[in-house]
Amino acid sequence: MPLDTAPYDALLLVSFGGPERAEDVLPFLENVTRGRGIPRERLEEVGEHYHLLGGRSPINDQNRRFIAAIEEDFRSNGIDLPVYWGNRNWDPYLTDALAQMQADGVQRAACFVTSAYSSYSGCRQYRENLAAAVAAVSKGGAAAPRLDRLRHYFNHPGFVEPMVDATLSALADLGDGARRNAHILFVTHSIPESMNDTSGPDGGAYVAQHRVVAEEIGERIRQETGHRYPTELVFCSRSGPPQIPWLEPDVNDRMGELAEQGVGGVVAVPIGFVSDHMEVIYDLDTEASATAEKIGVEFVRAATAGLDPRFVATVRDLLLERAAVERGEETARATVGGQPPSWDRCPAGCCPNLRVHRPAVGGRD
Repeated sequence: MPLDTAPYDALLLVSFGGPERAEDVLPFLENVTRGRGIPRERLEEVGEHYHLLGGRSPINDQNRRFIAAIEEDFRSNGIDLPVYWGNRNWDPYLTDALAQMQADGVQRAACFVTSAYSSYSGCRQYRENLAAAVAAVSKGGAAAPRLDRLRHYFNHPGFVEPMVDATLSALADLGDGARRNAHILFVTHSIPESMNDTSGPDGGAYVAQHRVVAEEIGERIRQETGHRYPTELVFCSRSGPPQIPWLEPDVNDRMGELAEQGVGGVVAVPIGFVSDHMEVIYDLDTEASATAEKIGVEFVRAATAGLDPRFVATVRDLLLERAAVERGEETARATVGGQPPSWDRCPAGCCPNLRVHRPAVGGRD
């Protein structure tokens, strides 16, 4: 019997986007930073990271492969539901995706966002973008599809368990000498302290959610290896003005301190990223790796969840869970670690836009 996805007749993958040609790099970065006053020379500096990869971000290709895997998972489990894709900052844009959905007669879609945690940039900004896309395709009176964001999945076993296995594999890749006193650094994107302080309904959710994931992985590693490795949360990809406090420590700075303390090995676990984004490919595989070589620390980067079948199946699980909720049915909600499952609709005031209020879908305000 086909699995029941009603009231949803489509899934929309919502992502960040990235350039696919060298000439698109600066326009893309201008989209990303619009209104933040980032100097052009800083954009050009960041643009060099993309030019090292031929001017092509890896994220769009990763999303294409992810969509193909979701579609195959749906087919294998009797789900006949089209999958659409829209980006915040580059083609295919959300407005174009919504226009296609509207033309195809989609009435109501569940939205899977490629950001697992609560913050303005990781949640509400996407919800604002979705609201703007709905408004754009509704001009002239045409009805846009209704959109529901699927819950945050940072503590879903389908996300956490691939990261546990990836961490174990990375530890195994360290040399025997380095492994004995290795540290595990859980890495995520730095954000302004003010954004973390207002993340979630009560503030501080961004860091708190990452720590739940880090603690769960650390405990699973202890159970598997019989050894409790030192672990901590560190950050990468700071991009704001120096006078604005951002979350610290930076992964490179922290590795330098560990080297001074005699630590010989580091495993970097990118729990803040669902696939090998630019922040992983450049900030960790290139920059942090070079830092480790310079300071004499053995460095291994754990894999992201990416196309792991358990992570792909998470999309299906969240879709069916939310569909059951919307039909008024009792349903199990899979989680691991010390926090309950996240909310379906963002509470009023959750992850606010600190500059200007904009409409957002999927919330109570």
